[in-house]
Amino acid sequence: MNRDDEVVAAPAGPPQPLDWKFSQVFGERTAGEEVQEVDIISAIEFDKAGDHLATGDRGGRVVLFERTDTKDNGVARRDLERMDYPISRHPEFRYKTEFQSHEPEFDYLKSLEIEEKINKIRWCQTANGALFLLSTNDKTIKFWKVQEKKIKKISDMNLDPSKSVGNGSIASSSTSNSPKPCLANGGSPDRSHNYLGNDFSFPPGGLSSLCLPVVVTSQETNLVARCRRVYAHAHDYHINSISNNSDGETFISADDLRINLWNLEISNQSFNIVDVKPVNMEDLTEVITSAEFHPTHCNMLAYSSSKGSIRLIDLRQSALCDSHTKLFEEPEAPGSRSFFTEIIASISDIKFAKDGRYILSRDYMTLKLWDINMDSGPVATFQVHEYLRPKLCDLYENDSIFDKFECCLSGDGLRVATGSYSNLFRVFGCAPGSTEATTLEASKNPMRRQVQTPSRPSRSLSSITRVVRRGAETPGVDANGNSFDFTTKLLHLAWHPTENSIACAAANSLYMYYA
Repeated sequence: MNRDDEVVAAPAGPPQPLDWKFSQVFGERTAGEEVQEVDIISAIEFDKAGDHLATGDRGGRVVLFERTDTKDNGVARRDLERMDYPISRHPEFRYKTEFQSHEPEFDYLKSLEIEEKINKIRWCQTANGALFLLSTNDKTIKFWKVQEKKIKKISDMNLDPSKSVGNGSIASSSTSNSPKPCLANGGSPDRSHNYLGNDFSFPPGGLSSLCLPVVVTSQETNLVARCRRVYAHAHDYHINSISNNSDGETFISADDLRINLWNLEISNQSFNIVDVKPVNMEDLTEVITSAEFHPTHCNMLAYSSSKGSIRLIDLRQSALCDSHTKLFEEPEAPGSRSFFTEIIASISDIKFAKDGRYILSRDYMTLKLWDINMDSGPVATFQVHEYLRPKLCDLYENDSIFDKFECCLSGDGLRVATGSYSNLFRVFGCAPGSTEATTLEASKNPMRRQVQTPSRPSRSLSSITRVVRRGAETPGVDANGNSFDFTTKLLHLAWHPTENSIACAAANSLYMYYA
């Protein structure tokens, strides 16, 4: 082959930053409208296919949304793609149904009130057109089945004397066509007939036939949510995580000190697989903050701690996984220790990437991306709240420093996202060489708070940080020069599993964006 014929492929650069646009909002507040505590969203989760979205709130309700743009005039979306038909639509959802998942309870033994707030929702495998999901509050996990059922009605019981009845005989003339008044229990206020008892009577001449009510199934359907199982009395402390196993049969639930393994079919028994409770509670130095199963390996799971470490465990090693397979933690910089060091190091959420190769963790100040094959440190660090470092005393005083922000990864693993204050959320590119660092606001104009990306950002793969504007120490001003509000915080968000679409919760409103 001649040298002229050789084509040298240019190395592919990092993907371009996404241009985010507003898609939908559910439960939008009008100006000045007061938010009810029970309506504040506390959990968001897409199902595996991305066709359904579930939210839970502090009032114990679960609301389901279904995707509406996957079909076009009866032609399935995948068929349109096969025909090379240009699809310009973005994911659109509509309200499907809602149900009361949890009610407030009271633990009389401990004199403890158990609030109904939904802490986590996880979708399970669908079967026979029915949707299945797990929801949990602080103490009790429930397994729900949501299915469309045809409405059954009881047919009218009018007896027509001109037609033959069930046994072939003709109704006697004692049956009148004129309607008679009836009591609530089906009896008649007319007491002219001879009665054998209080509730039964024979008309003169006897009964010609007995007309029974008939149940008729109509073509109308309605969605019915039914609680299939309740997994209770297994946690002494508040449940912070539930996670499905890839085997489709088991799931885990985690509280501050223990992780339990359940079978979906068995609600009265669970196995304790992690227990970090010391013999003497005064020796307690760290608690479990989040736990998640590996997306493809049913024997592996990871859990994070309040000391900023992530442990990977293998269920094949022992029944009680006291020892970890791998430990992921970043060594503390010398001379940087302060009163707030351990508080801001506490990991509030972890998520596996879709392929299971990476783990994303969120602590108060940063997002960190970890390679499960490299436990020496994170492969990327994204600064989220660095501009708040001078304000840690104030944040401690008003308890904001204990806020637990969630994180999520895109389906292709190229981007990560997390929430912040003033109803802002951040999207970072994590591909090698990427300089993407976008700040968006949960409103109909998401780019309102956005600043231009500098032409020469100082970033590297080992320490991918947002370029923080000098002067961010100004009271009440964030990295982009905008005033921040600690009372409006975006804690919960989820990335669509197959498309660049994000759902996030701002108080009682659910905002959706696409790129």
